[in-house]
Amino acid sequence: MNFNIEKTNQSLIEELKHKIDFKTKPIGSLGLLEQLAIKIGSIQNTLSPELNKPLILVFAADHGIALDGVSPYPQEVTWQMFANFIAGGAAINVFCRQNGIDTKIVDAGVNHDFEESENVINAKISYSTKSYLKEAAMTDEQFSKALQKGADLVEVAHSNGTNIIGFGEMGIGNTSSAAVLLHMLTKTDLKECVGRGTGWDDEGLQKKYEILKTAVENYKGDESIESIFSYFGGFEIVMIAGAMLKAAELKMLIIVDGFVITSALLAAHKMNSNVLDYCTFTHKSNEKGHKYMLDYFNANAILDLGMRLGEGTGAAVAYPIIQSSVNFLNQMASFEDAGVSNSNKI
Repeated sequence: MNFNIEKTNQSLIEELKHKIDFKTKPIGSLGLLEQLAIKIGSIQNTLSPELNKPLILVFAADHGIALDGVSPYPQEVTWQMFANFIAGGAAINVFCRQNGIDTKIVDAGVNHDFEESENVINAKISYSTKSYLKEAAMTDEQFSKALQKGADLVEVAHSNGTNIIGFGEMGIGNTSSAAVLLHMLTKTDLKECVGRGTGWDDEGLQKKYEILKTAVENYKGDESIESIFSYFGGFEIVMIAGAMLKAAELKMLIIVDGFVITSALLAAHKMNSNVLDYCTFTHKSNEKGHKYMLDYFNANAILDLGMRLGEGTGAAVAYPIIQSSVNFLNQMASFEDAGVSNSNKI
């Protein structure tokens, strides 16, 4: 798929900065909120940006590599947690309700059949990927289909008025895919990429590393992003990459969650580097490899709370801060409006 992603409007940055500097405050005193306001204004090409119908799409899928022992949890936890999302009982549901964010739950490839429900979007590619310890996780056809489905879901959201979107994930074994993608796409030492995931002790962590090291050594594909991503990716991660690329094409603000979601961005960025202009990093995950992802993008996250749950929780928790950046830009008085003497013009 080709995505027509334009660079954001850099010429507007000076006007946004001028508007911010003449608010009733010392220059730079709102710190990161000022940077966020500039970014959002340049994405929306306006001095008065708005956040409309915030949405987090939560994608779930199973991974064949999970059956090879990379996680302390059995594969069926994926569908059990997915059912919890549907019922509204997961952390992502709680934080989205709290902050007025809509959620949509997407079956990208869970090894389970769910009853038809208005709370579930059935985008199932298959019941699981294959194990990339032995073969490609998915076929070229499945890879293309997953990219397209992710893009299509974002297009629907955009047509319904959403202009800010985040993504969550669930899938036993998906931190393994994220770790290998980090290694393959940035050349970071694999040992630094592999973390504890759902809670390995030191012995389990070493076992996970050895399995993934063997998988990488067994890879016989080329260095193209399509080959690497389809071999080591998960259906949910590929869908999220397609969703990100479409969101950037539609000039939406993308709020990026933690380790697994940022691995999707690494892949999307290899497909079209302009996607990064539309991304804000919401939190620094406590999963080991995420700091290397943030360093690769030269990015600073809004929050560092020691979180590593996934599901899109970091994006949901950070949303009120993003909202604050837009609100101060639009609602805070200028020195002239308030009749306050201004040293900024000196």
